[in-house]
Amino acid sequence: MSDKSLGHKGEKLAGRFLRRKGLKILARNYRCPPGEIDIIALDRSTRRSGGAETIVFVEVKTRSSDRYVEPESAVDARKRRQLTRPANYYLAHHNTDNYAARFDIVSIVIREGEKPQIKHIPDAF
Repeated sequence: MSDKSLGHKGEKLAGRFLRRKGLKILARNYRCPPGEIDIIALDRSTRRSGGAETIVFVEVKTRSSDRYVEPESAVDARKRRQLTRPANYYLAHHNTDNYAARFDIVSIVIREGEKPQIKHIPDAF
């Protein structure tokens, strides 16, 4: 499986996973001048505990193996800065004044012939 098709499959799995957890998908592969975000979702469950619904910016990392390193370890300081710019752009260009915001990572390992392993890391940074 090519890296591109592996990534696409991972993003589909992540979207389905997040929906099952109760998040509403607002955008996939959101592109804007400062960059791209894999998934933007709305977490309504935070309204009960925090008083506001939360816009969730999700980075999906998919690998065919975690033998040497976990997929989420690819979200280093440089990548976090790259994700912050399009998130700020989204918040500035949409009516989000009454929402909280957070960054999540969904880490997926898809091994040949096995069920995908999905790890959700809320509020990752």
